[in-house]
Amino acid sequence: MAYDPGAIDATLAAAVGDEPMLIAELREAFLLGVRRCLEAMKAATHADGWIAAALRLKGLAASFGAIRLMALAGEAAAGQANDAAVLRRLHRAIDRL
Repeated sequence: MAYDPGAIDATLAAAVGDEPMLIAELREAFLLGVRRCLEAMKAATHADGWIAAALRLKGLAASFGAIRLMALAGEAAAGQANDAAVLRRLHRAIDRL
């Protein structure tokens, strides 16, 4: 799956128009939400918590057009809780946003 670094900004621009300041604020809010979901996944002590956080991340990513992140979050939700390899891949995907 290809990574499109402009997908989030394009999605935001389509929603709010040519408002660079608003796009920047929404992008920052998106990244904050993404990081919170990832922290919730790391802190999960049971599979249910892991799955819930991964599905929140998947929905958030889908809302902002972050297709690669959405796919990884879906993989995390369907896989083993607290999978270190999946967490590393999620971190890398988030760092690229």
